[in-house]
Parts: sequence; structure tokens; C-alpha cells
Amino acid sequence: MLKALRFWFACAAMVCACAVHAGAQVYEPLADSMRAGLQASIADTPASRHAFSNSMDAVNWLTEMAQRLERRVPFLRTRLDLLRTVHYEASRAGLDPQLVLAVIHVESNFRKFAVSSAGARGYMQVMPFWAGLIGKKNDNLFNLRTNLRYGCVILRHYLDIEGGNLSRALSRYNGSVGKSEYPNLVLRTMRANWRVDAARRSSSS
Repeated sequence: MLKALRFWFACAAMVCACAVHAGAQVYEPLADSMRAGLQASIADTPASRHAFSNSMDAVNWLTEMAQRLERRVPFLRTRLDLLRTVHYEASRAGLDPQLVLAVIHVESNFRKFAVSSAGARGYMQVMPFWAGLIGKKNDNLFNLRTNLRYGCVILRHYLDIEGGNLSRALSRYNGSVGKSEYPNLVLRTMRANWRVDAARRSSSS
């Protein structure tokens, strides 16, 4: 009985710890033109490979990031699938892939099936209302590509409506507009864990 209670409290503590920064995007009515644009962004068929300019860039970036991600995602194939998809979807949306990795790190700690107390789902903690608003109601937000497609399109949308202000876009993504805690955490996480120094990148080319 005592062991069972300890296990239950440990699980509860883990759930609470992981849910602290989980996203809770707020539903807002969209103009028809904006909604149509977002629907087109969600529906567009992705490339089958990656968004790198050349194969060597792909190898260098994937190798570097796969090493950094190993502790959180132990299986190499899973890591590479995740990283390729992050790079493609972030680049497609005009976002820094390292920023998207930091958002995933903070939102779900790279847990594919994470669910927040607000009901946000998957790697990028996408709220289910988005599926009915700009996609298909039966879209599976736990699917890797679907989740990252939605998350990147939504973050790009928030960045656009905030006039390029990254801090406000991130706080809107988290459902905490006007507060600096979440944006600061994401940016610190990116600098500490996912930023690739330009000089280092060029010297390794």
C-alpha cells in the first residue's frame, strides 16, 4: 500500500511539473481571409525530405541536434524523424528551427503524447479547437507531422499578428499575453540547449 501511494504521488508530481508551462492557446474569432490562409497552410502537402540547402548542412545539423536530444529521446530513428520534421515545418513557416525545438522542450519536454491540464496535446501542445477552426476535426494532434505543422503555423500566425514581436507571440502561444515568464523561459532554453553558433557552424562546414 505504501509503495502504491509513493508511486501515485511521484506520478502526480511529474504531471504537475510537466504541466507548469504547457500551452493553452486562446480561441479567437478569425477573419475569413485569415482563416482561409491558415487552412491552406495546414493543408499543404509537405516535402518528403527536408528544407536544408544541401545535404552536408542536413548532416551537420541533424548530427549536432541528435546528440543534444539523445537524453530526452533515446531512439535514434525517432530523434531523426522528429528533427527532420521540426526543421522542415519550422523553415516552411519562416521560423527558426532552434526556436521550435525550445518551444517543444518547454511545452512537452519532447513527450509525443503529452496532454496539459487545459487539454493541449502533443509535442507543441496544440489546443484541440484549432483542428476544427483551421484543419479537419478528426486531425490527430498526436501525429508527429500534424502536431508540428499546427504548432508552427499557429506560432507564425501569432508572430504575424504581433508585428514580429517574438516575446508577445510566444506569450500568446502559451495563453499568457503580456507576461514575460514564458517567452523568457523559451529564449533561455533555446540559448542554453539548441542555439548553434554561426561561427562554429561555418568553421565545421
